Amino acid sequence: MSKHDPHIGKAKALKAQKHQVEKASRHFSVVGEEVANLSANMEGNESLLDDLIADAENMLARPDIVVNNFDSEISEQVFFGCQLENDVAISAIPEIEAIDLGDSDSWELYLDKVEAYALVNGVDISNPYKGLMSQSQELELERRIKEEFSYKSPSCDKYDYMIAGTAGLLAGIVDVLFVGVPGKGGLTSFTDDMANKSVERFAKINGWKGPREGKDSVASAIGFLERKYKVNYDHRHGGDVDGLFKMSTKNHHIKNLAHSPDLVGLFFSLLDQFTSTAHFVDEGRLISIDTDTFELKGGNFLAKGFSGFVNWLGHLFSDLAGSSGAIERGSGIPIPFFSLLQFMDFGEFGQHKQTFAKVSVQVFEQGYDFRHGMALSIPVLIAELITRIGWVAKRKFYHEEPWSNCLPSASNPELRRMLLVAHGSLCLVDATDATLKSGGDIIQFMLRSNIIAWARFGTLALKELRCWYQQGSLDPDAVDEYIDAELERMLAA
Repeated sequence: MSKHDPHIGKAKALKAQKHQVEKASRHFSVVGEEVANLSANMEGNESLLDDLIADAENMLARPDIVVNNFDSEISEQVFFGCQLENDVAISAIPEIEAIDLGDSDSWELYLDKVEAYALVNGVDISNPYKGLMSQSQELELERRIKEEFSYKSPSCDKYDYMIAGTAGLLAGIVDVLFVGVPGKGGLTSFTDDMANKSVERFAKINGWKGPREGKDSVASAIGFLERKYKVNYDHRHGGDVDGLFKMSTKNHHIKNLAHSPDLVGLFFSLLDQFTSTAHFVDEGRLISIDTDTFELKGGNFLAKGFSGFVNWLGHLFSDLAGSSGAIERGSGIPIPFFSLLQFMDFGEFGQHKQTFAKVSVQVFEQGYDFRHGMALSIPVLIAELITRIGWVAKRKFYHEEPWSNCLPSASNPELRRMLLVAHGSLCLVDATDATLKSGGDIIQFMLRSNIIAWARFGTLALKELRCWYQQGSLDPDAVDEYIDAELERMLAA
């Protein structure tokens, strides 16, 4: 267990606080006993004092006693036989040791004080979770964790499968009828228009005043962004890299890794800007070339890094809808992580026996880019939403569960299985359509395939396999989340 683990730190603090509470309780018990003893002693003294007063009154009432001559001799007679218990022993109560916490103390400093307190007072915090709860509480927690946080097999009924299958079928129909191949389907046209508007809107944010008279608005916005966000890795064709490898204006966005709108693209963009290099992929090879010296703005590393990020993002927007000189639709930026398919340089596909890497490049050249990817994601979202809404509705109105139990969490085994069936149905429809319409051509098959749907189905399938393999064992993420919430509640109490 790491000292810097926030869960461990909170547990140590609770363990020390629990020891302080127990120590204070013991002190209060001792104080209570001493107060009781003092009270009993006071009651005895009050009784003796009452007797003394009564004796004095009787003595004063005697006719042979003159009050004016009341002297020490009489005093001795009065107090004769009366003895007050004024010698009371009070046990010393030690002061309760506290953990001093200043207003400016950090959490780390507080934890250091907790560990020092534990060392002095013999508190074992090597396993801070042990001893925080009573035995009955620990048993109840173990039972709850086993019931609520273990991997369970789903118990779907026929209605669950009907909902999921229908959701996948409807999404598949939308995919076949309204997506199709790049640039042809209604949804692709819609996402192309959205991309164009996004480029124009981003250009206006950066100071673009609109197109000149007679010039295309989108091309003008793209040209403005290309000039504003210049980078050193924007090589257009093979001539720009001295013929080192084949590249054209149609595929240079996928060949260059910095043009990928994902973490891979961000990494290579910053690397290229800092080192004045450019990185490409061709025939499964990672190729690095030197460029003209590129100087990032900023006075320190963090400032230069932020400047590099802004350059990367701005340049992606300039290429989102193709280049300023592109004919018709043009080639945009790749779908996230699609560029990595170029490393899969194996196999012999199609009439010309091309590797999968070359096929993926040709698919991109025909419009399978980020804009088409947005259209591909719409059927996936439809399948996801219909399935989740159906699950919530069935749980609420059929099973009559409270709304608090109807949150569509993917950790629910029934919902997890329904999502798998829904996206599997979508992929089945997509694969059937692509197979029938491609005529055995691998490029046409990929152009008509929904890679977003297959990626989502793949992640769900892996998750389902993991849960099947770990069935009965605990879900550590869910347990950690629950324990963290409980520790926060205990600290706030």
